Amino acid sequence: MPTQSRPLRITVIGTGYLGATHAACMAELGHEVLGVDVDPEKVAELQAGRVPFYEPGLEELLAKHVATGRLRFTTSYQEAAEFGDIHFSCVGTPQKKGESGADLRYVDAVIDSLAPHLTRPALVVGKSTVPVGTAARLAERLAELAPVGADAQLAWNPEFLREGFAIEDTLGPDRLVFGLSGQEPGAEQRLRAVYARLLEAGVPLVVTDFPTAELVKTAANAFLATKISFINAMAEVCEASGADVSLLSTSLSYDSRIGGRFLNAGLGFGGGCLPKDIRAFMARAGELGVDQALTFLREVDSINMRRRDRVVELTREHCDGSLLGRRVAVWGAAFKPDSDDIRDSPALNVAARLQLLGAEVTVYDPKAMDNARKMYPTLAYADSPVGAAHRADVILHLTEWQEFRAIDPVALLPTVARPRIIDGRNILDRERWREAGWTYRALGRP
Repeated sequence: MPTQSRPLRITVIGTGYLGATHAACMAELGHEVLGVDVDPEKVAELQAGRVPFYEPGLEELLAKHVATGRLRFTTSYQEAAEFGDIHFSCVGTPQKKGESGADLRYVDAVIDSLAPHLTRPALVVGKSTVPVGTAARLAERLAELAPVGADAQLAWNPEFLREGFAIEDTLGPDRLVFGLSGQEPGAEQRLRAVYARLLEAGVPLVVTDFPTAELVKTAANAFLATKISFINAMAEVCEASGADVSLLSTSLSYDSRIGGRFLNAGLGFGGGCLPKDIRAFMARAGELGVDQALTFLREVDSINMRRRDRVVELTREHCDGSLLGRRVAVWGAAFKPDSDDIRDSPALNVAARLQLLGAEVTVYDPKAMDNARKMYPTLAYADSPVGAAHRADVILHLTEWQEFRAIDPVALLPTVARPRIIDGRNILDRERWREAGWTYRALGRP
């Protein structure tokens, strides 16, 4: 265990969304941090204090600690092994192409690249979302490849970050989870030292085994996805029966057993976590022979995808049954506000489908425009929501940025060809838009 006479030396391997955030926050907690990535261009950007994606407050925090020298970056695993007492693995686990399971090549590569350089006792800590059973396999591989043998220990410390709140969720999490095999002398103490300030502030800690720690994140995402799809299923029933899903959701939220968070009906979830994590969870359950336990997640996924279908249908209805040559404005490209992440973006999925059906689609997003242009170069883009709405036959509100809520529907009237809006997120002021002369539609509302 490192002495208390100096700060802990921590490496963070993988400097994507999770890794860059974790590195900057570890430096904020007072540790000396070395970020590691195989991409020299990304390393150069980070070393210059620039973050290659948008997350509120992260670039400022990272630049602050790069300037002090507490945080720096490298492409060298050998340098990381020589520097670090504790090594956090923060690489991605995307969905396999053509399959539901998680692609673990990057997680495996961390162990295979780092372990041969571990010549003194070290703790490797996994933070990635992985199928249950992965940690035990990696622990064996680590001890096998490391020159120091069993003194190269593994722990699992799942992350629970929300994009748009990543710094807050790292420095003030609602819980910490340490997954240990029970054979790592001192591993818990080392992790307690890493998070000492958080534990002193009263953050709850759960110390458990590998499988439970791995399941915490996947179970949390499955539960969240289920809650979102539940209220969207209710939206389908409301549309068929003439009920109002927003008032239904409000009524349900007063039940303390249910609560109101993530109970807002709309276009559904996307991003780089929920969709691929619930599919990987189902795939792993099948491998374990308990696939029936998670059969309900197939319907959760199906409900979520049907919301996109419904927005396309509503758009066609608003265009008198044909999208050919119709001008459609899409407000939003990121999968959620306060992010530039367009992975599995419901908004862009809908935009692309409308274009394939013959519509002229123009997109605007406050932060995700560059990423959207790279992924969907055939769509048109505007530099403002008003620009996107120019001569539009219908506007689709698909990512709930505050900028869109603040738009004056009266002032927007002269811009459009027809005053029609579909609120795919159910958060605009319906009466305000209708009083301004707009035809307003939302999912699950009469």
